[in-house]
Amino acid sequence: MVVDPEGAPVEPIRRYLYDFSARNRPASVRSYAYGLLRWLQAVEVSWERASAAEARDLVLWLRTAEKPRNSLRRASTATAGKFNPITRKRNLGDGYEPRTVRHSNAVVRSFYEFWIEIGEGPLLNPVPLDRRGRRPHAHHNPLEPSRAGGRIRYNPKVPRSRPREIPDERWRDLFGAMRSNRDRAILALDISCAARASEILGICGVNVDWGDQLVRVHRKGTDAEQWLLASPESFVWLRLYLAELDRLDPNDPVWWTLRRRDHGDGLRLHPMNYDALRAVLRRANKLLGTNYTMHDLRHTAALRMSRDESLSLRDVQTILGHAHLSFTADIYLIEDEARVIRRVAEHLAEREDRARQPPPPVAVGYEAAGLAVLFGGLPR
Repeated sequence: MVVDPEGAPVEPIRRYLYDFSARNRPASVRSYAYGLLRWLQAVEVSWERASAAEARDLVLWLRTAEKPRNSLRRASTATAGKFNPITRKRNLGDGYEPRTVRHSNAVVRSFYEFWIEIGEGPLLNPVPLDRRGRRPHAHHNPLEPSRAGGRIRYNPKVPRSRPREIPDERWRDLFGAMRSNRDRAILALDISCAARASEILGICGVNVDWGDQLVRVHRKGTDAEQWLLASPESFVWLRLYLAELDRLDPNDPVWWTLRRRDHGDGLRLHPMNYDALRAVLRRANKLLGTNYTMHDLRHTAALRMSRDESLSLRDVQTILGHAHLSFTADIYLIEDEARVIRRVAEHLAEREDRARQPPPPVAVGYEAAGLAVLFGGLPR
C-alpha cells in the first residue's frame, strides 16, 4: 500500500496494485509499490499530467540520489561501492544501480499502460519507447519469437556481468566459517543442486527424498515443483542438523532459527527467512574479509556443471530452471578468465623462448650469404 504524506492511500496506485496482485507474486507487488513510491516522490506534477520530461528527470534523479536506509552504515562504510580484493567483486554502493533504474522505468510504464487501457489515464505514456523511426517488427522472421516493440528511451545501459564463481580453496574457507550444522547443510545443499536461496528456504520435510537424495523445490516465478539431486555430503549435514531439532512435522519448513520475537518468553524457534540467511553470510564474510552471497553458490554450481563433459547444456538448463536454453548459454558458456590469462601467459613465454634460441643452421649444400640475399636476411 502506497500512502501520501497525510497517510491516506494513493487511489490510482491502489487500484493498479490491486489488479497487478491478481497476476503476480506478493514479492513483485512489493517491488512495484516501492517503484511507484519513488515516482511520486520525484515528480512535481499530478500523476495524470506527467510527461516524458518527468520520466527523464526521474532517471537523472535516480543516478544521483542515495538509497534510503533504515539504519546508518557502520562497518561497511569504508567498503561501499568498492571492489573486494579477495573476491574481486564490487560491493553495493549507496546509490541506485542501473538495473534499479531500468526496473523503475518498467514499473512506471506498466502503471500508465494500465490506466491508458481502461481509458482513465493520460493519452500518452510518459515513459516512451525509443523506436528511432523504425516500424516495430519490420523484416521480422516469422519462425523466430517476436521481441518488444522497442527499448525504453531513458533506460541506462547495464554492463554485462560475468557469473561469480567461488574457487575451490575459497569455498573450503567459506564452508569452514559456518558455525552450525544447519548452515553447513544449507551451503552444501545449495552448491550441489544450484537452487536459488528462496527455493532452498522453502523446502519442507515432505520435500526431502532420503532414499534417492533428492529435494523438491518450488521454482521462482512459475512456482512449478521440481526435484533436484543433491550431493551425499549435503544429506549428511542435513541429517546432523535435523538430529539437533525436536520432532519435525513433515509439512513444516526444514530450516529454523532462534529469534526473540515473543517479547517475554525468550528465544523461540521461527522459520528461517532470507534476512536470517543473509546474516549467516554476513558473519562469515566479516571473518574472511569477503563479500560472498548465496547466489554466488548457484553460479559456482552452474559453472561446474557447464564444464562437465558428461552434462549437456540442456541438463544445466533443466537444473537451473531457466525457461530458455539461450539464457543459460549466454550466462554460463563463457571462458574462465583465469584459464585465458594462463594460456596468454604461456603464449608470451613461448614467444620469448623462441626469440632467445639461435637461428637454425643453414641446410647442407646452400651458402648462408646466398640465402640472405634471397630471403632478405638469415632464415630464422
